[in-house]
Amino acid sequence: MEGAEPRARPERLAEADARAADGGRLVEVQLSGGAPWGFTLKGGREHGEPLVITKIEEGSKAAAVDKLLAGDEIVGINDIGLSGFRQEAICLVKGSHKTLKLVVKR
Repeated sequence: MEGAEPRARPERLAEADARAADGGRLVEVQLSGGAPWGFTLKGGREHGEPLVITKIEEGSKAAAVDKLLAGDEIVGINDIGLSGFRQEAICLVKGSHKTLKLVVKR
């Protein structure tokens, strides 16, 4: 569309990019095939902790991509930057029916 502004990335992902430049690195992972995805989350802003993956289930879709690790911090789901709340992440994961795109900081 002529004259249209380019679509901006969600603010939180931009902030995550800045934080990653501070020592961590961002890894983008795409899972497909639908739930269950095969990972467990812990923490979140409501608990005063980063939102991290604590477990990858053996034989799961998360394990099959061989890119997710226990301890990875979730910073984005399906191109949406997270504010760090666990419930927000759970809603986004549950709303992902065929594919799930994660951005993690490690």
